[in-house]
Parts: sequence; C-alpha cells; structure tokens
Amino acid sequence: MSRRRGHQAHANHERWLVSYADFVTLLFAFFVVLFATAYRDNQAIRKLSRAIRDGFQTMGAFSGDLPIQNMTNREADEASKNLQNQGEKEQAATIGAADMQKLRHDLELALGKELQNHEIVMQVTPEGFVISLKELGFFDSGQATLLPGAADKLKRIAKVLDRPGLEVRVEGHSDDQPIHTDQFQSNWELSTARAMSVLLLLVNQGHFDPTRISASGYGQYRPVSDNSTPEGRRMNRRVDLVVVQARQPVTQTPTPVAQTPKPSAAVSPIASITKVGHEM
Repeated sequence: MSRRRGHQAHANHERWLVSYADFVTLLFAFFVVLFATAYRDNQAIRKLSRAIRDGFQTMGAFSGDLPIQNMTNREADEASKNLQNQGEKEQAATIGAADMQKLRHDLELALGKELQNHEIVMQVTPEGFVISLKELGFFDSGQATLLPGAADKLKRIAKVLDRPGLEVRVEGHSDDQPIHTDQFQSNWELSTARAMSVLLLLVNQGHFDPTRISASGYGQYRPVSDNSTPEGRRMNRRVDLVVVQARQPVTQTPTPVAQTPKPSAAVSPIASITKVGHEM
C-alpha cells in the first residue's frame, strides 16, 4: 500500500512587501510631523515679524515688507534685533535733526552777511552738520594764517556751537595743486595747519570747550568739486566744521581692592604646653 504524500506548502516570496509598507508608512508619518513642526514655527515667526514691522512703522522708522518666508528661528531673532537697533538709531537721528534745524536757524542769524557772500556754506551730510569756511574769507592762497576779520566770524560761530551735546571736528582741505614752500612741503601740511589755526582761535578766543573739539587735515583727497576747473579748486580749498552729537562719556567702574585679612595672633607652643600642664 503506497503512502500518501503530504501536501507541501507553497513558498511566499512577497513577504518583504509587508515590511516595506510599514517602512513607507513610518517615513510618511515622520515627514508629516516635520512639515507640521516647520509650519508651526513659520507661523510664529510671521506673527513676531509682523508685530515688529507694525511697531516700527507706527514709529515711522521704516516701511516695507519683511522677507520672512525662508527665515529660521535664529535668522528671525537676528532680524528682530537688527530692526530694533535700526529703529533706535533712526529715532536718535530724528531727535538730532530737530536740533540741527535750530542750529541752522541760529547760524543764519549770526552769519547772514557771510552766507550771502558765499564765504560760509552750510549743509547736512551723513557725517553731520557741516559749516564750510571757504578760503576766500579766511586765508590767503598757500597760507595758514587767518585773515583780519576772520576772528570775529569764528567767535560768532563758537558762540552758537557752544551748547551741550555737540562736538566739532575741524577738517582742513585743499585742492590738488602741488605746494612746496619753506613753510609747507605738501597739501597735507597746509590743510592741517589751517585746521589748527581755526581750532586754536575757537578755543582761545571763542572759549569753546577744548574737550569737544578736534582737528585733522586731509589735503586734496576729499574734494567736493572737480579740480580741473578754477571754480572747482576754489570750492575744494576750505576748512569744514563738522558738528556731530557728543559721545557719551565712558564711565569706568572702580575695581574693589581686596583687603588682606589680618593674621591672627600666633599661640606659642610652649604656652600651650604650660597651660595644659597647669590643667593637669
């Protein structure tokens, strides 16, 4: 009698599909979580940036939209700090602009004739409020000695500028024509000597605070006009009084001096032994 052969189970070669489907499902869930987290952070950054923008627009600090679509948390923090600093600087500049308008008005009253004769020109630049003293009314050509009558003009200027919160930089300039005399070997020396002449008169006769004034010479290297024409060279020969906001003095906190503890009185070993012996 023949044995019945057992039925052999068919081998399943597609079992890997189950593991693959589980892996794909986990990947999908992982990326969904990443997307939700990124979207939530982006919404928070948008709200923060919108609040900062609205606040500064109310102050009049700036206008425009913020590029926040691709900003990370760190970039958003840096952007908010930069915007805050910009708002503070522009607010300070606005306060300074009001002071400059008052300063311009007072100088126009004190220097009306000189302004009409174009001996003095005033303008506002990114560096500050600039009072340009032209060579025509203050110096002879190639000389650093002030002309007669220049002292009165400078004393009137010093009287107006002598107010709290202002500093003055006296900057000498020249044209590009070479100079070589017994007194000056270059335009550097001429421009610096003219700046020093103006500074000394403002301090000595105009009684301007010497701690709020400085002088420098730039030669022909900062022209305001073309040196190829006589008119342009005449405009470049000048001494500028650059009026800026005074810097806040740096206060140093005194370093406390550590006190050396006094040495305690030493106990003599002999005295200790003697004391112990008496006690015994």
